[in-house]
Amino acid sequence: MKKLVWLFLILTVTLSFAAKDIIVVGTTDKIRTLDPANCYDYFSSNILQNVMVGLVDYEIGTSVLKPVLAERWEVDETGTVYTFYLRKDAKFEDGTPIDAHVFKYSFDRVMKLNGDPAFLLSDVVEKTEVVDDYTFRVTLKYPFSAFVSVLGYTVAYPVNPKVYPVDSFYEGIPSASGPYRVKEWIRDVRIVLEANPNYFGEKPKTKTIVINFYENASTLRLALETGEIDVAYRHLDPRDVIDLEGREDIVVYKGNSPQIRYLVINVTQPPFDNVKVRQALAYAVNRDVIVEDVFVGLAKPLYSMIPEGMWGHKDVFPKRELEKAKALLKEAGYDEKNPFVIDLWYTPSHYGTTEADVAQVLKESFEETGVIKVNLKYAEWSTYVEYFLNGTMGFFLLGWYPDYLDPDDYVWPFLSESGAKSLGSFYSNPEVENLMIEARKFTDLEKRTEIYYKVQEILARDVPYIPLWQGVATCAAKKQVKGILLEPTQIFRYYILYWED
Repeated sequence: MKKLVWLFLILTVTLSFAAKDIIVVGTTDKIRTLDPANCYDYFSSNILQNVMVGLVDYEIGTSVLKPVLAERWEVDETGTVYTFYLRKDAKFEDGTPIDAHVFKYSFDRVMKLNGDPAFLLSDVVEKTEVVDDYTFRVTLKYPFSAFVSVLGYTVAYPVNPKVYPVDSFYEGIPSASGPYRVKEWIRDVRIVLEANPNYFGEKPKTKTIVINFYENASTLRLALETGEIDVAYRHLDPRDVIDLEGREDIVVYKGNSPQIRYLVINVTQPPFDNVKVRQALAYAVNRDVIVEDVFVGLAKPLYSMIPEGMWGHKDVFPKRELEKAKALLKEAGYDEKNPFVIDLWYTPSHYGTTEADVAQVLKESFEETGVIKVNLKYAEWSTYVEYFLNGTMGFFLLGWYPDYLDPDDYVWPFLSESGAKSLGSFYSNPEVENLMIEARKFTDLEKRTEIYYKVQEILARDVPYIPLWQGVATCAAKKQVKGILLEPTQIFRYYILYWED
């Protein structure tokens, strides 16, 4: 009997220790790919930000860049040649050194494969060079003041040449260079991160992170309340967020965010190739109902693609004016007898269960004109991405989380010809492209701001996108989980989470 008691006590202590060594996270989001050359959605990128590292990263909790794989760098007098001096103790989880040859392989591979985020490099990078084993050089096509910021995003992360093929995308488990490595990945079920023993930096505060994927916000909340998970991150229903704030065993975190939501209009697809109907849609949209009814105040209306609070922002889109919308539709040949019939697409789970409500509010706000008739359509995320990349959808909801904290990241990916293709608007305007390149060349914020004002004014005139709202970052967790930071960069760092009784 005593042996059984001792065995029970030992087992209890062991399980208690193990529980503190593992934190379980729940999400309704999805992983699309873990190949930096083709990864351009939030959750996939965020996993890579915990298992890989780049030349630079942001200081935790700030928007200040710091060296990581680069110990230092130099920029020549033309502003186009960047020379990076690499640390010599970095390697992938299999022991492969991360040197200048690896960086050249990785950058060149991104540009060759031309995946979703490739334009972030290929639009500006002229060539890459190996100066020596630990000196890597990048020559740009023109000066770009925010180039180092771009290098903090996953598209610029080095990949292991032994794992990632040079001539095709890779769909398996990544070769880690960061705090964690992927121990297990069952798509749409769970992914397990464990401490990477070959990481050169500080070890994660928790050895193992398990991320479980849930169908919807209600099952995510239930998992948190029943103790199945310790952290609920993306996407609790806004009303659940407010409700959970009243519980003593759960802590709700909220933070300002540069995440934005918007409508994309494929400007090459009839009838959306008529600028008057795009302008009419911009006048008809009802942001206030979305913010107050769907998000119960956990968002704010947005009238430009550059988020409020970021330098360069200017409100350029109109407030709601139904009569103006009807007048523009009449000019385009539509009225009550000849209605403007359109499909509005959304994806039901990627952005949370509120998405269907948002789509319904938009439908109602457009149909209040008495001229627009809206058919709602939806597709799951992987299919949705294919549809907007190949031009199937003409009018659809999308969201944006920053690749790098600079106004350039809210105009170039949307309005450059290459970027617009990756987001499904297929917009092209040489005047805007030239203005954005001019802004990239300046380091003076006043000059850049003046140019971004012009760019946003043209955006509101041409309407390839309609900004809707700016979000609030939220997360809910058991009170024993510490280290949760909702950063301005939107990087959720699993490696700083820990359990404290």
